[in-house]
Amino acid sequence: MLTENAQIGPQLTDLENTLDSTFIKDSTFIGRASGRSMEGVGIYDGDILIIDRAQDVKHYDVIVACYNGLFICKIADMKNNQLVSASPDYKPVKIKATDEYCVEGVVTQSIRMHRGSSRLGD
Repeated sequence: MLTENAQIGPQLTDLENTLDSTFIKDSTFIGRASGRSMEGVGIYDGDILIIDRAQDVKHYDVIVACYNGLFICKIADMKNNQLVSASPDYKPVKIKATDEYCVEGVVTQSIRMHRGSSRLGD
């Protein structure tokens, strides 16, 4: 037996703005997740990430950073100064003084791509 499990059209009243103005601001940019290291927090390979540069990073926020020339999506362990994956298959990475490290922003949303888009290079 099926039950209604989606709201559409006029019944969807909790989005006061358009999707663009709800998710995208002057301080945000979009990236694409790759790999499996963040599946434990619901970010899967190919997901679209909405990253906000204006957010202050808090302990255990999901962030995008540039680490030694690589863009990475990890959990910020502020207390231990390390980057943590959301999978036990990947060890935490301790940030050392010799590393090149810059937080690009906090991941505020992720969007699962069920069908690829030619506009996104799929």
